[in-house]
Amino acid sequence: MHRGAETAMGAGEFVEALRPGDPSEIGGYRLLARLGEGGMGEVFLARTVSGRPLALKTVHSDLSLQPDFAERFAGEIRTSDRVRCAWTVSVVDFSPPGTTPQWLATEYIAAPSLGDWVRRHGPLAAPAVECLARELSAALVAVRAAGVVHRDIKPGNVLLGRERPFLIDFGIARAAQDPRRTRTGAVIGTPGFLAPEQATGDVAAAPADVFSLAAVLVYAATGRSPFLAAGEELDLAALLYRIVHGEPVLDGVPEAILPLVGECLAKDPGRRPTAEEIRARLGAAAEPDWSEAVPPALPAEAARRETELRLLLTTPPPPATAPSATGPVPVPPPPPGAPPAVPAPPPEASPAARDAPAASPIAPGRPSGRASRRPLLLAAAAGAAVLAAAVLPGRFPWIGDGAKTAPPSGSPAPSSSAPSPSARALPATWTGTWSGVGPGTPDADGISRARTGQFTVTVTLAPGSVGEVVGRQVSEVKETFSGRNLGCTEALELRQVNPNRAVFAAVTSHPTDRAATFDCPRGNLYVLTMADPDRLTLESEGAQSAGAPAALTRHR
Repeated sequence: MHRGAETAMGAGEFVEALRPGDPSEIGGYRLLARLGEGGMGEVFLARTVSGRPLALKTVHSDLSLQPDFAERFAGEIRTSDRVRCAWTVSVVDFSPPGTTPQWLATEYIAAPSLGDWVRRHGPLAAPAVECLARELSAALVAVRAAGVVHRDIKPGNVLLGRERPFLIDFGIARAAQDPRRTRTGAVIGTPGFLAPEQATGDVAAAPADVFSLAAVLVYAATGRSPFLAAGEELDLAALLYRIVHGEPVLDGVPEAILPLVGECLAKDPGRRPTAEEIRARLGAAAEPDWSEAVPPALPAEAARRETELRLLLTTPPPPATAPSATGPVPVPPPPPGAPPAVPAPPPEASPAARDAPAASPIAPGRPSGRASRRPLLLAAAAGAAVLAAAVLPGRFPWIGDGAKTAPPSGSPAPSSSAPSPSARALPATWTGTWSGVGPGTPDADGISRARTGQFTVTVTLAPGSVGEVVGRQVSEVKETFSGRNLGCTEALELRQVNPNRAVFAAVTSHPTDRAATFDCPRGNLYVLTMADPDRLTLESEGAQSAGAPAALTRHR
């Protein structure tokens, strides 16, 4: 359902151009290209007004017409959003009730799926398969901790990212066609990778995900389902019969994981090991494991996808009407000597944070060590997608809002290429010190996400113009068990502004506690709105840590 990016607005290696009749935007997100067909409907590459890429998935009209589908759809999305860890992407937004078509927007990762990779390059080498097993078992532990059953773990739902693999598309198959809510006896999942209980139409619980994980590992090692011989094709009925009654073919599975894979493929769900047992037996993956084990060609392909994504994100939309005298102000290049923006680490999906313990008000730091290497992003894209969202210039439709008044008689109309100085300067109403307190994450498990107390953010803004550093933010958040301050301090550059909304980029970032050993990412993009003269709200479109304050108030 989720492929990589490609050349600007045309068919290319990784994505397909929009077709005649395709919408130009959905839900306020501009569509850039097609990513393919999913179980729910069509999947598009989209971008937010700040330039962050999204995978936007639409729902087939026949599904939308099913009784109570909208309610079930929203409920399953909320369930999916509970899974927040280094190996998953987050739900960013979805359609309100009554919208046609219904849609779901998630973080976008510019990476090939395991299925695409194996079809094009062949099976993975044994070290990569073993590392994939460790990584995906950790993902499954986080899924289980959130009380979620994926129900459709398959090669197409595993993305091979630069830093780690990702497990995507949580809960969507269940929302679209749950046999407990639509019709009994339906087969849910992807043939060849579903568990026997799914093949017979029974309710699938956590052991079904364990079975599917093992089937995916067999595919990674051999290029086939464990219930098919090399080059063999079966019709659906025969394949389902073999899954329920036949023995898996495990030739080619690395010896180091062969016994465990066999146990995971047990017909009886009760005889399969749990996700926690699998992870304990495989051991936790060390930080460099994945980058050292991936196929040598993967980094080069990731770089191509990232380059193509940048082209798509920076290609202006075709004009719907004749250009007006006043238009969006293009983002200027950073001033000479400004530190280069650095891509934020791969995100965690959704309005919540990931497993990295450190956090800035809107973007977290990254302590060294496996358990916390992912940032606590609310909704940032992964890999180069984050780079494009946080660094590349984009066009903001609301930039011209403050310049719609006609100029005085006899004055030349303002030009979009030469905005007035006031249109590029931070309004005086924004200057000063702002602060807020969020709840932190006191109920986090302390493994997939840090358990913290109150989350305090202070932002100080000074006069300045687009392209200049105009302030800084300081976050303070204590980890409950250790007492460490996981906050970050950042220098904020003004990227875009109108009277009521401003976009800032973190051009420098370091731990608020100078003695801390974790890293704070630079390049995060923050969108703030002035709700009233003494209150700023943090938009979900920017990067934001879980438990951070939703609003900042002015110091008097």
